Amino acid sequence: MHRLRKKFLFAPKVFACPYPDCRKRCTRASGLRQHISHIHEVPTALRPPQNAHQRPVTPPPPPDAEEGNNQPSPTFSSRRSPRRTPTGSPRRPLRQNIPDFLVNAAGLRIEKHPLIDGSKFDADGYELNEEDPPPPPRDPPNPTDYFPFSSRAEFELSELLYVDVEMREKHVDRLMHTMSALYNQPPPMSSHSELHSIIDHIGLADVQWDSFSVEYDGPRPADGQEVPVWMTTSHQIWFRDPLKVLESQLANPTFNDKIDYAPKKVTKGGKRRYKNLMSGKWAWAQADIIGQDPQCHGAMFAPVILGSDKTTVSVATGQNDFYPLYASSGNVFNSVRRGHKNAVALIGFLAIPKSSSEYTDKEDYRKFRRQLFHTSLERILSSLRPHMEEPRLTYCGDGYYRRVIYGLGPYIADYPEQALLACVVQGWCPKCTAYPEDLDDCSKAERRSHQHTEKLVQGCSLVELWDGYGIVGELIPFTKSFPRADIHELLAPDLLHQIIKGTFKDHLVDWVTQYIKMEHPKQKADEILADIDRRIASVPPFPGLRHFNEGRGFKQWTGNDSKGLMKVYLPAIAGHVPDQMVQAVAALIEFCYLVRRDVIDDDTIATIEAALHQFHTSREIFRDVGVRPDGFSLPRQHSLKHYVRLIKLFGAPNGLCSSITENKHIKAVKRAYRRSNKYKPLGQMLLTNQRLDKLAAARVDFTTRGMLDGPGLPEYLLPDVPPPPLPPPQLPPMPDDDECQELGAVNDPESQVEITLAKRYVRKVPTDIYGLARHLNLRCLPELTRRYLYDVENPDAPIPGTQVPTADLPHITGTMRIYTSARAVFYAPSDLSGIGGLHHERIRATRSWYGGPARYDCVFVGNGDARDAPGFAGLNAARVRLFFCFEHKEKAYPCALIHWFSHVGNMPDPVTGLWRVQPDFDRSGRPVLAVIALDAIMRGAHLIGVSGQDSIPRYHFDRSKSLDSFKTFYVNKYADHHAHEVVY
Repeated sequence: MHRLRKKFLFAPKVFACPYPDCRKRCTRASGLRQHISHIHEVPTALRPPQNAHQRPVTPPPPPDAEEGNNQPSPTFSSRRSPRRTPTGSPRRPLRQNIPDFLVNAAGLRIEKHPLIDGSKFDADGYELNEEDPPPPPRDPPNPTDYFPFSSRAEFELSELLYVDVEMREKHVDRLMHTMSALYNQPPPMSSHSELHSIIDHIGLADVQWDSFSVEYDGPRPADGQEVPVWMTTSHQIWFRDPLKVLESQLANPTFNDKIDYAPKKVTKGGKRRYKNLMSGKWAWAQADIIGQDPQCHGAMFAPVILGSDKTTVSVATGQNDFYPLYASSGNVFNSVRRGHKNAVALIGFLAIPKSSSEYTDKEDYRKFRRQLFHTSLERILSSLRPHMEEPRLTYCGDGYYRRVIYGLGPYIADYPEQALLACVVQGWCPKCTAYPEDLDDCSKAERRSHQHTEKLVQGCSLVELWDGYGIVGELIPFTKSFPRADIHELLAPDLLHQIIKGTFKDHLVDWVTQYIKMEHPKQKADEILADIDRRIASVPPFPGLRHFNEGRGFKQWTGNDSKGLMKVYLPAIAGHVPDQMVQAVAALIEFCYLVRRDVIDDDTIATIEAALHQFHTSREIFRDVGVRPDGFSLPRQHSLKHYVRLIKLFGAPNGLCSSITENKHIKAVKRAYRRSNKYKPLGQMLLTNQRLDKLAAARVDFTTRGMLDGPGLPEYLLPDVPPPPLPPPQLPPMPDDDECQELGAVNDPESQVEITLAKRYVRKVPTDIYGLARHLNLRCLPELTRRYLYDVENPDAPIPGTQVPTADLPHITGTMRIYTSARAVFYAPSDLSGIGGLHHERIRATRSWYGGPARYDCVFVGNGDARDAPGFAGLNAARVRLFFCFEHKEKAYPCALIHWFSHVGNMPDPVTGLWRVQPDFDRSGRPVLAVIALDAIMRGAHLIGVSGQDSIPRYHFDRSKSLDSFKTFYVNKYADHHAHEVVY
């Protein structure tokens, strides 16, 4: 006899997360609160109200909210747009070249270009006033029409199968068959073919793939000689119309508060600030040129960011490498482009000609490959050319139309491809004419440009161009065919390949290893390298820090691995190599962290130049010791000299890094390849990407129209008494909200920090302060807590609580709870962050972490009288021993028991550039402890032990013992970018 199977009731998920772009739903309100607490790192005061049944749509910012939609406040506007004439024709008077600016609450002067200002228009091309509402759509969509889907449920099922699960076709068929048998009725879709057909009928983002072929038409071998295959092969290039792709990006309503509609100059105190592309000098200069044509006044300049990079999708046999081409609107913010919010689109696959080995180095074959590349780019981008001089009326995501003028913008590529793009010889700089034998000598180098190359071509032979200037004279860059475009100027800085993986990992780390092997006998060198690995492996844990269990000892290095090593490498080599060598590495890391900031101002640029000069001076040690006897004529290191100019032209480099295109490879190429049947996969990959874009566009459209609000279930499945509806939440801006106020480094970080205890306290422990002290073996806890409470209750007392007699201290009789962690939320736009640039980290103080050893993290605390001092001089380091909260007179006091650390000296270490601290002990050797308010903590701190010339024990020592084993510690300002901005 079979036992009855337990039945589980269906619990509908009716509690929807109120935050935009979050699709989380919960069955209970408590679950929703936990989700918000753990995922959405927003201070309590800024959290929107929870709404169980309505998914909110963040309303567009008001017209005067700089810089969300980048329209000037009417109060400060220097002109007013005309309305239509009685005849109904647009009337646009010539604009005056008068600065149009406003000054916001943060004291930032934001000047918009006076001529190419992104004015608003209606669908007929009539200019609107700034305060006019968006024109209504000509054909208002039906709020219940999910076409081509029959219902919301069918759309969500299609999205689940095709996007979230990436279910294979045969598994879709099997699922439909099972659903039919289970419910005794036809399934939602007959098979995977119907699923694909429904997706293909989505009218949004319907940019079809097209192709053209290129063949070799040059001279061929004489009769009787073998003709290479590449000469007879037709090379097919697939692409999508970039004009339609970019118009789709501009029309995306999710970008409407993260986009610039006009070039701008942002200054504070007379100093220029650079962030997004439109805040740089290049966009302003382009607008000056466009503005020379009166018919273009009031237009919107839309630069096109391009990127391409070969990638391999499989180690299996056969040709599994692809050459994707990406495009992104330069108007969207860097944070959107880095966040992979469909701001980077795949627009083509370039051809990769193949030849047998005997022809690989032939001049005609190499010439054909270069010409094929440039010809393909010119052909793919040809639809943009007419609208680079004549405006095109285009719908934008904020509901208005604008007259858009396109232009080729920065091109993202690593060095080999930069040389190919610039038509220069490998080993030469694509931006200047410095000789490859001595790239550091720029005294006679000239800046490359199309005009400069044309003059040289007219007076030099091809050999002279090749040998004397590094120019491949028979090639014409594709940018020559487009107005206002010069590839030598447009090559973007590449943080990943030029600095992180290039200069740091491939150069400095390898050179340090070479020096150790050259300087010491093999056995001694191996011992030193092993100790460096142990130092790296013993670094204390920290949120977001890559842990190297075996040091540097693995073969396959990724960009994230190199970034992780950069954070911990300095303390590992200090004491094992000469000080000047450590200073060279420190200067390069400092340079890297400065140029990776979210906002770079004139003061930061001066610091960048100083760090670069220090690097060039200190790296001479590698020449002196024989590691680099031939010097440093390396293109990737030479490229650092161009960074300051490129920052001023294009804004912060973190929005133009090749890591953006490499991350796009995962979705657009590698996952699409895995979903194919591997036989002639390119066609299948094209279709997969097109369907993914369609589904993404459909979700944006349905969300904007409010068609995905609520749980989407029939009424009989909903709770009998649903929670009362709440008004849609509106996210208030952070102080000096991200791009709206052009923020960079946090000037007053503590004013934008919230520290909260974990949601759950530790159970099965005493709840009175004395019993808890005995349980934790912290006999000093009651007295320290009472002294803290005395200071809180008597802020104006003539003597501090530490000097008050014990008998005069208040008594605590309320309940005390202890917690294993606290969460810090702070503004850190340069790091991986969420809404408004907010970032969160977990600070732990627990006797066992994940069932292992104890973990007691370190924190930064304000430094009393020196609180207003700059950088770490205004802070103290401490180690948290306990998080707790006690009640006194019906009031809760969240606190932390900390072990103080003191500064070693009043300046950073001159070798590593890092501050040093040491734990405080009293005369009897006991740690100096104190109880502080939880909100006195600024954020977590990462400390790394100072080993000097001593070696780490080989056995029975790991990272859990690190903070208890050293007498002195480095304050690691490279733990993350926010730490680098506040600990200097």
